[in-house]
Amino acid sequence: MLKTALKPRWIAGLVFAIAISGVFVLLSQWQFGRSTQVEAPVPTATEDVRPLTSVLQPGNFFPGSVADQMVSATGRYDPQKQVLVADRLNDGAKGYWIVSAFAVTDAPVLKGSGATPQTWIPVARGWVADPADAAAPPSGTIKLTGRLLPSESPVGHTDPGAGRASAVSVAELINDWNVSSYPGFVAAKTELVGGTDVGAESAGGPVKPLRIGPQPPAQQVNWLNLFYSVEWVVFAGFALFIWWRLVKDDYRRDLEDAHDEEMARQDPATPEGDHGAGQPATEDSTAEVPAEAPTAETQLPAPYPTDPRVQS
Repeated sequence: MLKTALKPRWIAGLVFAIAISGVFVLLSQWQFGRSTQVEAPVPTATEDVRPLTSVLQPGNFFPGSVADQMVSATGRYDPQKQVLVADRLNDGAKGYWIVSAFAVTDAPVLKGSGATPQTWIPVARGWVADPADAAAPPSGTIKLTGRLLPSESPVGHTDPGAGRASAVSVAELINDWNVSSYPGFVAAKTELVGGTDVGAESAGGPVKPLRIGPQPPAQQVNWLNLFYSVEWVVFAGFALFIWWRLVKDDYRRDLEDAHDEEMARQDPATPEGDHGAGQPATEDSTAEVPAEAPTAETQLPAPYPTDPRVQS
């Protein structure tokens, strides 16, 4: 069969089939990319700064609809309520987040046992590589702007130590600070004191800004495009199968032609009128049989002589 496949026309057919299969594979990759591609999100209002007091209420669950929302709040920091959260990355380097308690002005006050007269919210102010570089928060009345994020889960069975926290967990921090808090935290962008930004992004130094952007939308699989991608792969294999099938049919025809030629050489044509070698000739049943000679008994008597002397 290899000899048949090496015929010029089948080599050209193979090149054509491979080219067609390549096009089908490219179409399959395109469809697969479409099946997992995130469509351009509809413009949202998360980048429009809104007052924290109108976006989130203390004492309630954190709704997912307000995650990543840019918010603003006015209040003050308590320098005695500040922790470091380890194992935070900044440009690939591990360091610490500086998280401080921020008392929100005009925030709703929670009721019940254990509630404090002031409502607070944790603020991740910046990143440092060395814990010794974690400066105290700015004093005075501060107008804060940042991104609102949901509370993280605390790391269980760990003791981060004094002045440390395992995560930016509201549940962990309110037990450490003994305050009433919002159910989320803010990643600071600007911290204005008297109109001057004293935050990490403007102040410079060892404290680096966090620069946390909005989270990308979750990807959804488009099953129709995924089915099309598999279908194009099947078509690519089918193109090669058709070429192989045509070569196989041609190979079988060559075998049949060779067999017919071999039989023709072994059995030459029979001459006309020959009844076959070794077979006796037989007389035709319709052949004329010669008449049997008459016997004496069957012969008619001769007529009497016509001697004129006998006549009367």
